Amino acid sequence: MTSPVTWENRDGIALITIDSPPVNALGHAVRAGLWEAVEAAEADPAVRALVITAAGRSFPAGADIREFGKPPQAPLLPDLCDRIEVCTKPVIAALHGTALGGGLELALAAHVRIAHAKARVGFPEINLGLLPGAGGTQRAPRLIGAEQALQLMTGGRPVRAADALAMGLLDGVVEDGLTEAALALAADLVADGTAPVPTRDRTEGFRNPQVYAEAIAAARRQPHPPEQPAATRIADCVEAALLLPFEAGLAYERAAFEELQATPAARGLRHAFLSERRLSKTPEAGTEARPVEHLGVIGGGRTGAALVLSALSAGLRVTLVERDHDALIAALERIADIHEAEVARGRLTPEKRDEDWARLAGSAELPRLAEAEMIVEAVPEDLGLKAEIFSQLGRVARPGAILASATAALDIAALATAAGRPADTLAFRPWTEIPRSGLVELGVTPRTGAEAVATATALAARLGHRAVRATGPLLGRMMGAWAAAADGLLLAGSTPLRIDTALRGYGYRRGRYQAEDLIGLATLSGLRRPGLADGLAARGRTGCAVGAGWFDWPEGTRRAQENDEVLALVEAERQRHGLPSRPVGEEEIVLSCLLALIAEGTRVLADETALRPSDIDMALMIGLGFPRWRGGPMLAADMMGLLDAKNALAALAPENPELWTPADLLADLLKNGRSFEDLNGI
Repeated sequence: MTSPVTWENRDGIALITIDSPPVNALGHAVRAGLWEAVEAAEADPAVRALVITAAGRSFPAGADIREFGKPPQAPLLPDLCDRIEVCTKPVIAALHGTALGGGLELALAAHVRIAHAKARVGFPEINLGLLPGAGGTQRAPRLIGAEQALQLMTGGRPVRAADALAMGLLDGVVEDGLTEAALALAADLVADGTAPVPTRDRTEGFRNPQVYAEAIAAARRQPHPPEQPAATRIADCVEAALLLPFEAGLAYERAAFEELQATPAARGLRHAFLSERRLSKTPEAGTEARPVEHLGVIGGGRTGAALVLSALSAGLRVTLVERDHDALIAALERIADIHEAEVARGRLTPEKRDEDWARLAGSAELPRLAEAEMIVEAVPEDLGLKAEIFSQLGRVARPGAILASATAALDIAALATAAGRPADTLAFRPWTEIPRSGLVELGVTPRTGAEAVATATALAARLGHRAVRATGPLLGRMMGAWAAAADGLLLAGSTPLRIDTALRGYGYRRGRYQAEDLIGLATLSGLRRPGLADGLAARGRTGCAVGAGWFDWPEGTRRAQENDEVLALVEAERQRHGLPSRPVGEEEIVLSCLLALIAEGTRVLADETALRPSDIDMALMIGLGFPRWRGGPMLAADMMGLLDAKNALAALAPENPELWTPADLLADLLKNGRSFEDLNGI
């Protein structure tokens, strides 16, 4: 097998090139190839210095995600970095693209670092619940001190090459000709005859021990959530860089890394990282998207207005169509009000607002959408009305236009039939009701074409959203089960405040009833006994205005106010069904809502609504605010043990079989010794 690492002698300089697309990740083959190249170049008397560079779009951008959770294979990255650092000949690392995590640690092990001006470097490990584990916590502080090293490692965000140069992390930055500049630098080092100082022997960052210690103390004073222990351990390791000999510091770092790697939070964050990347692995992956520069939107309500605003912000031309002139004026005023509020908050400049507004056209006639490359219908959930709109769109839309519905639950296949364009029709459902959701559900049918899916996915990304492909309602179903479990606890004797407090304590961005106020009972409620939901909706419990909702959430604070009328209604419903009231603890609240998600997740997988378990997890993390560090309900089922999950559901099933009975898939996994993770693939 051809190695992903090659080297050649360029006038006495060994040019070592990593070529492992797409991002030259530091998998086993790359590590082994680098080790062999360094060994061979060092042993070659005709070689006087080494330059490590990479082909393609980036210097190694970190670890190979395909190796996550698998037994490590030698050479390990820490050993490879040590091998490079102790090379008896000068080693220059030439960085371009994004040198992140292990890629930056590899560069730090070299004796000199030069980068392209557009390169970015950083330590994102904290986002996976980890710390740099290949010497990063020991080498970086030696170059740049504790404060800047801690900022890089606990912030997790990459910095520009110019900033890294100013810190002292890099030794040079060039606008172009990176490889040639690195070779010339190597030649200069050889001609000078002075051997570069290995990073382990550098002490610039230790010049002022008091300042160093104060930075450590300041980092420890920063509040960190208990589910993210990596920040504290990073501070410990950076302190060890000053206090311990280098080899002892490396050992301390490695022990801390392995300790963090074993935590549930790190497993959840790694799962979230992988799940996000799997979203792009669909049957339509690799299909070229059609260009979309002109978007049509039908309906200027909350969803439609949000689509218009995000499309304008992304630079698209937008034509908004409403049912009549009055509705159009109201929709345009709604959009203008949001624009003005953004300007007042300083999030949008008046110039940008005017530019956006100039690209917006409005009409009360569907034929005005004839030139749009994609049209999204966002009218109320009425199948007859939507079918009539799609029938007209089939006649007036340009050939090849993507026809989409923002429907939450209706049959997209019926709309595709009405349009007469099944290959170009799908659901495009942005969850705009949930603030900062960032989720778009793409609902496809067996006849939806690959180009339509690719185009809708590309548009979602351009609008700043992540797309989850499904064959039917996904997030709505999952949220319905979650809501039903919470409503059952309400009827059992809990209160909205206690339920939401427990859910937020678990890590959700918002509780079930806070979400209810934001979305509206008619949309979210999954209560299997309709009396309560109908009664509450009839009393206007659908908004989040002060005094109108279940809670008062002024200006984003966490203060919640019980509503006596709502609680009285719940009590009446409890008595009507002869349900006893009992104490409901926080653990029961959290577990019941989690089990409901797991059960519904098995049904979503069994009927192939979702491609894989991790898509369910990702939809809930993005759309509902399920805690990312817990990885989603399907991972939670694996972590609690599928047998324990099955037994817990069986105990609840008599209360509400429709809610608590999982699909046979759960028993099949148990029978075959498999997990939900096994269904995700790589």
